[in-house]
Amino acid sequence: MSYIQQGTPVFRKTNFAFFAAGFNTFAILYCAQPLMPEFTQSFNISPTAASLPLSISTIALAFSMLIFGSLSEVWGRKPIMVISMFASALLCIIAAFSPNFHVLLVIRALEGIALAGLPSIAMAYLGEEMESNSLGTAMGLYISGNATGALGGRMISGIVGNYFGWHIAIGSVGVISLVATFIFWMSLPPSQNFKSRHLEIGKLGKSLIEHLKDPGLVCLFGLGFLLLGTNVALYNYIGYVLIAPPYSLSPNIVSWIFTIFIIGMFSSVWIGKLVGHHGRQKILIINLLIIFIGVCLTLNSHLFIKIIGLAFTTFGFFGGHSIASSWVGQRALKNKAQASSLYLFLYYAGSSAGGTIGGICWSQFGWGGLTFMIVFFLMIAFMLSVYLSRMELQSKKSTYT
Repeated sequence: MSYIQQGTPVFRKTNFAFFAAGFNTFAILYCAQPLMPEFTQSFNISPTAASLPLSISTIALAFSMLIFGSLSEVWGRKPIMVISMFASALLCIIAAFSPNFHVLLVIRALEGIALAGLPSIAMAYLGEEMESNSLGTAMGLYISGNATGALGGRMISGIVGNYFGWHIAIGSVGVISLVATFIFWMSLPPSQNFKSRHLEIGKLGKSLIEHLKDPGLVCLFGLGFLLLGTNVALYNYIGYVLIAPPYSLSPNIVSWIFTIFIIGMFSSVWIGKLVGHHGRQKILIINLLIIFIGVCLTLNSHLFIKIIGLAFTTFGFFGGHSIASSWVGQRALKNKAQASSLYLFLYYAGSSAGGTIGGICWSQFGWGGLTFMIVFFLMIAFMLSVYLSRMELQSKKSTYT
């Protein structure tokens, strides 16, 4: 079996393709986030309701990935990913013509379903095609593409929306994502190590349950839920804090806050390299501590310190996600796409949960209430990480004895 090795032309071509794919997926998914204050004004709804265009997409994405991950074991990796990207880009353009909030929610739900075809399969493709020593770097570069998309989608929609309204903002993201889809289609090599299976619902369901019986995988699934839940909760409502007194920033300036995601473009790659030298367990716990420090800094009333706190949380989030997602691909011995789908199911379910619960905490108790929820999430994540580290240590000891 031939594997893609770091430093080769095919390695660069594959990573370029997934960089474009990450941009497509996460630009479309998160373009609604900076438009929340505009949704609040345009549709006369609460901040919690304004978070629904993002939350409904992520929950639809989460459930759909369980299906697409299983279907890719039968139909192949690249075909489903390409169709998914084309469909989601077209739906994003259609969403720009939504006549009211309810229609927008329906289309955003359909976008979530369409988007699921890429992230549920991408990690499985990389896990199958990449040589083991190159996987950490490749996964880090893919997560970097995700960060670029998350940043680009937020920046484009935030700035364009401020001048031309949310319709043009969402449509612009859809057009750019369509270009990224063509790049992915032309650049990604076909699978070399994938072996198609017959569609047997019973066996696929059984393998899904087997993944849930692995306590190590369950810990990683939980970490994905908590990591994205904290990140989305912070960025969903920081805009409301900054446009209100004493800061009173314009929505256009607030949109530039999302440039902090540039940190994620580099931290995911850098952390991937550190893991090779210091081990996943130690680096994962350090990233959680970095998120905790950042959350505490956001409680400071000084704007500069608050922004520094967001930078810390963003660094730790992307680093932690890079570790946990690649760990799933290595721990699952078979049906890797299903394992990746389960991780991402909980990951995006965490986005919906964190965004909604965070909205309630923000509405009832302000920024202090929101950060309390995030710290609670981080405490659970820390306990899962410690348990996972002990499990890995015991596994290594039993291997040597």
